[in-house]
Amino acid sequence: MLLSFVRALFVCIAAAALATYVNQSDEVLPALVMNNRFLTFSGLMLVIGGVIGLDLLIRRKRIEDLSAVYFGLLIGVLLAYLFIQAIDPLFDQGFFEDGPAYYNMMSMVILLVVPYLSISFLLQTKDDFRFVIPYVEFSRELKGGRPLILDSHALIDGRIAELTETHLIDAQMLVPDFVLEDLQRIADSGDKVRRGRGRRGLDVLSRLQQYPHAEIRIYDTNQSKRTAPKSASHDQLLIEVAKLVSGRIITNDVNLNKIASVQQIDVINLNDVANALKPKYIPGEHVRINLIKEGESYGQGVGYLDDGTMVVCEHGRDMVGQEVEVEVTSVLQNSAGRMIFGKPYGMNTSSSSGSGRHSRP
Repeated sequence: MLLSFVRALFVCIAAAALATYVNQSDEVLPALVMNNRFLTFSGLMLVIGGVIGLDLLIRRKRIEDLSAVYFGLLIGVLLAYLFIQAIDPLFDQGFFEDGPAYYNMMSMVILLVVPYLSISFLLQTKDDFRFVIPYVEFSRELKGGRPLILDSHALIDGRIAELTETHLIDAQMLVPDFVLEDLQRIADSGDKVRRGRGRRGLDVLSRLQQYPHAEIRIYDTNQSKRTAPKSASHDQLLIEVAKLVSGRIITNDVNLNKIASVQQIDVINLNDVANALKPKYIPGEHVRINLIKEGESYGQGVGYLDDGTMVVCEHGRDMVGQEVEVEVTSVLQNSAGRMIFGKPYGMNTSSSSGSGRHSRP
């Protein structure tokens, strides 16, 4: 991994530079360093080790572009130069005759540490630096528009896979790591139904990852968790991720839709998308369906179109089990789905056409 190589190279260069420094002639070194060369070398190497240890405490991000190393080194050297110039007056006035010697030692440490920290920081936060340097994109160029953030409901639902395979979606899709953990927890549930839902969500995610034209990745949410309250809910964490990456949430969770809308986060509701793609029916049109059961109200019969839309037929109770041509009287549609209400057309029960096929009057 590139970041590991940078760390190893940094340690080697630092050790060589420090060894060269402590073995210089006596007139160049401060008296304290001259009398304790090995201790000075060991102490400075401990500082280098501390820098590495501090860096390892920060979780690493994926390395996608080597140009981050170049810009990290460039920025690091520039910052180191500015630091060195800033401390120059302090050593001239505060250390008397040993000032130049201590200044040389500190300059070398700064010149080693600052570029390394700059490279490491840039490698781990390169996705955010496009806002600081607008003409340089450190991450892979994103296809399409703003990224789409998938929640567990969308993955369990499964329709996002079909939408992606129609080439309708060309934006990058992000699955926050806590969503993946949620799916794994559901898949390990003792309840058979929940376990099946969790496994379905994982299967849909695997299907998306294997689709060659889909750009999908697991998103590390450490930064989002730092900005969110400690007691933040699953929905609030999704909203924080959306704010951080300027993305849109894909879900079919009505509550998440409402919460995100209040906070001015764009949400794509899969139910709304499905309803928008369904054929439109207006009062007076005809649909031919099989009535399969009685309705809740007296005299009603219920059937379904091929796309799953429920059709409630008034005065259809006596026709349950038959194919009926229904005249549409009204349509009820919301984010939860769509229902069509109608009545038998001329009490016609012929079965000359397939289920769900509709005809114009």
